[in-house]
Amino acid sequence: MTASPSRVSDTVKSAIEFDHASFDINGRPLLHDLMLSVKQGETLVLLGRSGSGKTTTLKLINRLLLPTAGEVRVNGKRTAEWDPIRLRRSIGYVIQDGGLFPHFNVERNIALVPRIEKWPQPQIDARVRELLITVGLSEDLLSRYPSQLSGGQRQRVGVARALAADPPILILDEAFGALDPITRSEMQKEFRALQQRMKKTVIFVTHDLREGLLLADRIALMEEGKLVVDLSAHEFSRSGDPLVRAYVEAFSALPDPNQIDREVSR
Repeated sequence: MTASPSRVSDTVKSAIEFDHASFDINGRPLLHDLMLSVKQGETLVLLGRSGSGKTTTLKLINRLLLPTAGEVRVNGKRTAEWDPIRLRRSIGYVIQDGGLFPHFNVERNIALVPRIEKWPQPQIDARVRELLITVGLSEDLLSRYPSQLSGGQRQRVGVARALAADPPILILDEAFGALDPITRSEMQKEFRALQQRMKKTVIFVTHDLREGLLLADRIALMEEGKLVVDLSAHEFSRSGDPLVRAYVEAFSALPDPNQIDREVSR
């Protein structure tokens, strides 16, 4: 197993740190001795198969779980010392299909955290409309409910809601996995452009190597609750680690969608 330090400058502070962090249930380890840090403004992709520990890692960040050994720190403070509500409101969270409340319309979904934080109504209204523009939606969707939206629209609303209170950290858990290939590609490109402008600290969980290489500053590959490698996206695709090579070769063996289109059109 190999790991390399982040290529982000050492003068940039760590937003999230795992210090020999482990988590087990009834003696069964789900995460083992994780040493990993995410710098402010950096995008870290957690890559790995189902059951590799990716979602457990996310839950340790927002204190849905506490480590059974070691520490997890957010902005230098142990998660065990954070007020869980304050911690979670400082983190934007996006899951598959946006995770929207079905009985809230688009406006209420996006405005959820600002309303909880008691922002003035004019400020909330301005923020909602600003975010609609940011994620490429029109104001005529504000009164619609999630069931009246396409999958791509729901995902965009989910991203807007995560950004609503301007949190410094964003967590995305297979956020684009349920979308059709064309919409998923569009969302990936839009999110990459958004991150280049906003410079949030992002932790993005995916099974998809292509998605990881497109979005990541660094990729952390996990297997059976352990960190295999922590490499820049450039280094990852060229790594000689056997598990990394297996991942790269598996995705390289998939057919090129453009080639499929050419064959079908013949």
